[in-house]
Amino acid sequence: MAHQPGVSRSDLRGPKTRWAWTLATFFGAGYGRPGPGTYGSVAAVLLWYAAAHIFPSTATTLTIATTVAALLITAIGIPASTITAREASRHDPGFVVIDEVAGQLFALMLMRPTWQQAALALLLFRLLDITKPWPIRRLEALPSGTGIMLDDVAAGLIALLLGALLTHFTHIF
Repeated sequence: MAHQPGVSRSDLRGPKTRWAWTLATFFGAGYGRPGPGTYGSVAAVLLWYAAAHIFPSTATTLTIATTVAALLITAIGIPASTITAREASRHDPGFVVIDEVAGQLFALMLMRPTWQQAALALLLFRLLDITKPWPIRRLEALPSGTGIMLDDVAAGLIALLLGALLTHFTHIF
């Protein structure tokens, strides 16, 4: 494996489980600098937005598809991030961004596919993911990939709630 930006040489020593690293870095988005988590979140928003416009859907089918995708990515992300963190010898490597992808999809679940609502979900999720207010921070203490993933899932769910309230009561978005 060639040297990747944002990954030290020590991360690259020893055998790597290719599928886990590919998914954990969300196909390389986690190697973006600065702020690999933002790259993972933006990738999720762009994929969601493109899928919503390419595949004809109602609000209900978009919500169901987004929910299913978020749950699948969370389920796959737990073992992928566990393996990658162990092989990198780090508790929560910054280049693991599958957690941001899952959390961002949770934040998008009830949004309409407009750039304004996508931007609102992105802003709310990143704010919560970076600041990690209670109870989000407590979830980081869970073991391995569970802790890596679930703090972002919680941030996504809180962003979902805040986004729904903002769009319902302000009518700005």
